[in-house]
Amino acid sequence: MPDTLLIIEDEALLGSELARFFRKKNWEVTISENLQQAERHLLSQTIDPLVVLSDMNLPDGNALDLLERIKDKIVSSEWVFLTGYGGVADSVRAVRLGAYDFVEKPCELERLNLLVEGAARSARAQRQVQQQAMARNSKHTVDALIGGSQAATLLRTMIAQVANTPFSSLIISGETGTGKGLIARILHASGNRANAPLIEINCAALPRELLESELFGYEAGAFTGAKKRHRGLFEQAHTGTLFLDEIGEMDLDLQTKLLKAVEDLRIRRLGGETEIAIDVQIIAATNLNLLQKVELGLFRSDLYHRLNVMSLRVPALRERKQDLDELVPFFVAESNRKSAKNVSKISKQAWALLKGYDWPGNVRELRNVVERCVLLATDENFPEHWLQLPNAPTGPAVQQNENGIFLPLDGSLSLHDMEKYLIQEVLNRTDENVTAAARMLGTTRETLRYRVQKYNLKCKGS
Repeated sequence: MPDTLLIIEDEALLGSELARFFRKKNWEVTISENLQQAERHLLSQTIDPLVVLSDMNLPDGNALDLLERIKDKIVSSEWVFLTGYGGVADSVRAVRLGAYDFVEKPCELERLNLLVEGAARSARAQRQVQQQAMARNSKHTVDALIGGSQAATLLRTMIAQVANTPFSSLIISGETGTGKGLIARILHASGNRANAPLIEINCAALPRELLESELFGYEAGAFTGAKKRHRGLFEQAHTGTLFLDEIGEMDLDLQTKLLKAVEDLRIRRLGGETEIAIDVQIIAATNLNLLQKVELGLFRSDLYHRLNVMSLRVPALRERKQDLDELVPFFVAESNRKSAKNVSKISKQAWALLKGYDWPGNVRELRNVVERCVLLATDENFPEHWLQLPNAPTGPAVQQNENGIFLPLDGSLSLHDMEKYLIQEVLNRTDENVTAAARMLGTTRETLRYRVQKYNLKCKGS
């Protein structure tokens, strides 16, 4: 099927010559003699041109005015302008409005063909990116948040309302594993920035210096190993969304720099001398109580209030256990597809175990447990003996003495349960002193604190 070329030209002879030439090049050509007619074609979508080839000055106005009026509505067409005289102001404006090129008449047809083909390749690339974004975003609708409970229904309603609001920043709070990342993707995919980038980073996963260089970028030579310029995540997210997961783990001095970027919408790369304008919306997520951190002086009050323009709290799974009726079959079906299994029967005993457990790891833990059971299933029955859901962190199979802890390797405890139990036991032995516990476990305080928060364990500050 030939691609469509819209020619806007008031000189009938030239318009016919251009149409004849490009039809021979296998284009489907539509001619408009004035801007009003062209605008009617474009806005009514009676045609969807890959390229618009337009005279600059027409009887009813300047074609740049038309492009400026409709450029946000017709985003997947490239424009090439023809003019009878060169004008610096018009050429600068054409580039600013996103035109592909600007040439003077008369122009050789073969040269013009090269320009149009180049514009067509650019437009095809843009459309491919848009199609990929639409396919990706179609997975992240508000319906992806499963559950019929009052808490889940209220959360879906709030997400839908927020998504239709052009917010500048927002905080999502909730325990680890509740689905804060999914909600951030839903908000981006459902909002007016859906076709722009969504850039994500976990603030707890990187040390302070690396996190700063990732967020703001750097110039060549800014530090040892910086061999070339690097565009930071703020620049990469321009016109889109920057998702800052675990924002509560960010160092105070870096919070100061983040506040300035969010306030001014301008950043400076490390080692750079000029500021760069950015247009991003910020979604921050945390499993910590940020207000409590503000009171303790561990999180900047001004940054908290700047980010907290809107907020969403994601309920823990134990607060909406009735949603297990929908979540468990969904995860079973998902795991069936991944592993080519056909698990379809869940016994009353399995349901009792599933509903009697408080799910400290929330939906993430549920998904992993169900996946394990499906992977190890031998027929259509859901293997309840592979649930391995402890009612308490300790059990009769766990042995211990003052010199060590001995854990069974008979499948009665999962790796997740072993790590959780080990950390809690060491904290108990050290009177919940993180520094002493980290030393006993041969790790760092930061790593241990991350695990403590992950498993929602008790410890003292130290």
